[in-house]
Amino acid sequence: MAAHPLTVGFDLDMTLIDSRPGIKAAYQELSARTGTFVDAEAAVTRLGPPLEQEIRRWFPEERVTEISALYRTLYPAHAITATKAMPGAREAIAAVHAAGGRAIVVTAKYEPNAKLHLTHLGLAADAVIGSLWAEAKAEALRAHEAQVYVGDHTGDVRGAHTAGALSVAVATGPCEAHELRAAGAEVLLADLTDFPSWLERYVAEGAEGSDGADASEAASA
Repeated sequence: MAAHPLTVGFDLDMTLIDSRPGIKAAYQELSARTGTFVDAEAAVTRLGPPLEQEIRRWFPEERVTEISALYRTLYPAHAITATKAMPGAREAIAAVHAAGGRAIVVTAKYEPNAKLHLTHLGLAADAVIGSLWAEAKAEALRAHEAQVYVGDHTGDVRGAHTAGALSVAVATGPCEAHELRAAGAEVLLADLTDFPSWLERYVAEGAEGSDGADASEAASA
């Protein structure tokens, strides 16, 4: 793969998109189809890890593969249109492109469904890689030579560090700012609306990075 001057990876759920309403609807449909109660309200507070982790809370192990496959087939009809872009998502991707870089999405979500979200919302990612979680995200980040990975979960921080990338954390998902900081995020932003200005400083400083102090204060205010 040709080297690029700047490649930034982004997580999807609760980083670029607020998929909680759509995922809630998908779980409710799953409950209706299977006759098994799934607490959709609780499930959407735990977004980030692979789907199978949540399915195991409600179904026996021998049905996890079957039920996960059913959920993924239900997902397009129930989750896509209800999902919104997170504040600053479009501007964050545009900022990477304006800096001459590439914006890729690396997510634990099933890749075809991740692509449906991005297409529906008009989020112009240069590549989408799905079904990778936490440290496994380093596989795609290394392959695309990403220098920065942006996510909302401590698993995203671990993925960035495993890849040797700078971890930029946004306090918009299930992990609070202090958890992201304790996990070792080098930069902590309140949300993606702070990302373009941080990226401008990062690029201006020759990709040496920023300690994110100002953004960290904003996130914990």
